[in-house]
Amino acid sequence: MSLIGLFSGINISASGLRAQRVKQNIIATNLANAETTRTKDGGPYKRQSVVLKENPDEFDYRQVFGPKRMEGNTTHRHHMAIPKPDFPIITEKIGSGVQVDSIEEDKEPARLVYDPTHPDANAEGYVAMPNVNVVQEMTDMIAATRAYEANVTAMGATKGMLMKALEI
Repeated sequence: MSLIGLFSGINISASGLRAQRVKQNIIATNLANAETTRTKDGGPYKRQSVVLKENPDEFDYRQVFGPKRMEGNTTHRHHMAIPKPDFPIITEKIGSGVQVDSIEEDKEPARLVYDPTHPDANAEGYVAMPNVNVVQEMTDMIAATRAYEANVTAMGATKGMLMKALEI
């Protein structure tokens, strides 16, 4: 029995867990800096977002075979052919997982709040506040948490299938 790709389901779920963990950390950073008006770069904190992409390093297309062929050897013309074990291989990327492509700053401008008593207020009394929308961040955090939980569930299901296969 071939063990090629036996753990590919777990690897795919693990890549999703890693990506969602990074996403949750960035969202937490955005929430923590929602009121930061002065950064080391000058000006208010700028919201960050995570860009995900397919992980080309985690695929094993040898697991997906093309249509079975009934070519083979026979000893008599009325006998059924014995199929050859070398089925054609589909060379597409199947189940490749995900990875963090980049962490980008949001291009939205800072929001201006009138507070002439604030130490970072400009001459007109306006303070440049971060472009972080707390409601949007909390919604994104819930979505990232649900995606993380889905990957944990998928990993558990894969583990369960592997354990059942060992009982056979």
